[in-house]
Amino acid sequence: MALPVMLKAALPAVPGINQLPGIKKTGGDLPAVTLERNDVLVERSAVDRYAAVCGFPNRDVAPVPYLHMLAFPLHMQLMTDAKFPFPAIGSVHLENSITQHRPVQIGESVSLSLTADNLRMSTKGRAWDMNVTGKVGDEVVWESVSTYLRVGKGDKDNGDPGMSFNTVQAKGPVWSLPDNLGRTYGAVSGDRNPIHLYPLTAKALGFPRHIAHGMWSKARCIAALENRLPDHVRVDVAFKKPIFLPGKAQFGAEANPAGWDFTLVNPKSGAPHLVGRTTAL
Repeated sequence: MALPVMLKAALPAVPGINQLPGIKKTGGDLPAVTLERNDVLVERSAVDRYAAVCGFPNRDVAPVPYLHMLAFPLHMQLMTDAKFPFPAIGSVHLENSITQHRPVQIGESVSLSLTADNLRMSTKGRAWDMNVTGKVGDEVVWESVSTYLRVGKGDKDNGDPGMSFNTVQAKGPVWSLPDNLGRTYGAVSGDRNPIHLYPLTAKALGFPRHIAHGMWSKARCIAALENRLPDHVRVDVAFKKPIFLPGKAQFGAEANPAGWDFTLVNPKSGAPHLVGRTTAL
């Protein structure tokens, strides 16, 4: 996030200021708008920096989750709009689904559009979807759905329980996540949410110390499976417990008839940080 956007995102979380007109969030309906970024060049230097942080090899195509980074400014533009019902800071990225219809080549230009819909009661509050479509010309090449949660009064009996996943044992490598991972991923992704940057900024928002980005976790898992994935693929994940930095996480994956089930867990306790699956299309 650029500084002005980060400030706009933070103000609704500041007591007193969050009651001012234009800043106060009302919890009402989602705005019926479509936001766009047109003709965004997929540049080799930017892709290589992203690949290096997330564990992908350098190739002539963008990694499967790369376009989420290009769409992230649209997420923040909408969630910091005065008409958006919930604050950006404090909203939890609960689930993410990415569909790659074909790989995007280095040097291609992608146009992205975003809408928000499906506001609903969840078991832990209210959830909604941020939907992104990526096109090269008139061809849809990439789509994503990011489900966010605003924690509050939920419905344990009738609320949306979210996606379900198969249980996978984590028998794969243990990855060491450095203290500065949130800052390095934030530098390439633009997501400089304070909960990911430093212990002090995370503590101000209720965390004992800073945590890894969920989308870095998803990207790192996809990187571990990349040479086994088809060009036409869907990758679904649910984000569970945060990974505190510095820290360790253990990966696990098992083949299924449609693709792969995978997980990322705390290697000491086995508590899941992320669960997911890939599906060949």
